[in-house]
Amino acid sequence: MKVLDLAAARQKAYRLLSLRPHSEKELEKKLREKGFPAVVIKETLEKLHDLKYLNDESFATGWARNLAINKLWGNRKIISSLQEKGIGAQLIDEAIAAARLEISEEEAIAILVKKKAAKKKPAVFDVKEKYKIFQSLMGRGFPPGLTLNKLGKAAEEEFNGENG
Repeated sequence: MKVLDLAAARQKAYRLLSLRPHSEKELEKKLREKGFPAVVIKETLEKLHDLKYLNDESFATGWARNLAINKLWGNRKIISSLQEKGIGAQLIDEAIAAARLEISEEEAIAILVKKKAAKKKPAVFDVKEKYKIFQSLMGRGFPPGLTLNKLGKAAEEEFNGENG
């Protein structure tokens, strides 16, 4: 193991972590792609753990929170994103549970539907518009049953709000 390789790997890891948090598997993959030997990568990751710069639990919680609150993603899409980053099932479940304490999937759907309604002058959705919203919400990882339920309630609230 060359000292230069180790220094270069650490430097690369520090730079990547300064841009945004990374999971251990994600960082390992990026270092491997840069051509660093396995021994150097292992030593670099150990050093980052010792310095508390690398913590999958903290990463998963922060990542899930960001996606749930700032991007208004559903659980399915958050799970997929965390799996891509090499996070285990138990950490994913814990991270999503923590994020959902702040905003539920129902609340996120309601916010997104309200945003769509605000763009429309008469805030009443026809079937075609509901389908487009449904597709959009499915793309964000929300479950179909909950999405349909919320779209129905949003339509009822709009109807009752104007006439009732």
